[in-house]
Amino acid sequence: MRVTIFDYGAGNLHSLAKAIERGGVEVCIETDPVRAVETDALVLPGVGAFGAAAERLAPGRAAMRDAVARGLPAIGICLGMQLLFDASDEGEGAGLGLIPGRVSRLQAERVPQIGWNTVDDARDPLFDAAPLPIAYYANSFVCRPEDPSSVIAWSEHEGDRFPAAVRARTAVGVQFHPEKSSLGGVRLLHAFLDEARHATRGAR
Repeated sequence: MRVTIFDYGAGNLHSLAKAIERGGVEVCIETDPVRAVETDALVLPGVGAFGAAAERLAPGRAAMRDAVARGLPAIGICLGMQLLFDASDEGEGAGLGLIPGRVSRLQAERVPQIGWNTVDDARDPLFDAAPLPIAYYANSFVCRPEDPSSVIAWSEHEGDRFPAAVRARTAVGVQFHPEKSSLGGVRLLHAFLDEARHATRGAR
């Protein structure tokens, strides 16, 4: 199975690629958003600022949105999750708009949130396959979906309850960093890959 990490030029993706690698998985890093969807599963990584990432995404936004809307398995991590939404208060530019809603700043005194936090009220096959009671966060902004039914897990920081994870069909977003969340986070990534493999086989 081919897994492509879309690189918006924000940082070192080595640790994420290593977490995804497993038997039968080829990991590629692609800077072209159109070519990035020529794959079996797409990963939107979690490093960078929304405005800069949206600018890199813009030339292939329609192609990526259409591919994921048609069923291409995708996982967005931190910033990558935020790119599944319409727009962000962090910067200009449009996200993929796969989940209606906007990204806004955490309503807390201690921002950014950096470190471990609980993940609760998880209800999705991914979390059934890979329970993750705590996860590692590094974020100042969070997603505010218009429809709460898209939320599949929650977290809270200084009284601000926000989506820890969301889903839109075959697209999943996690606000935390699974590649930094010890063995449980890696298991979650592998559960996503298993789901993506089954979806890819079913489409053939």
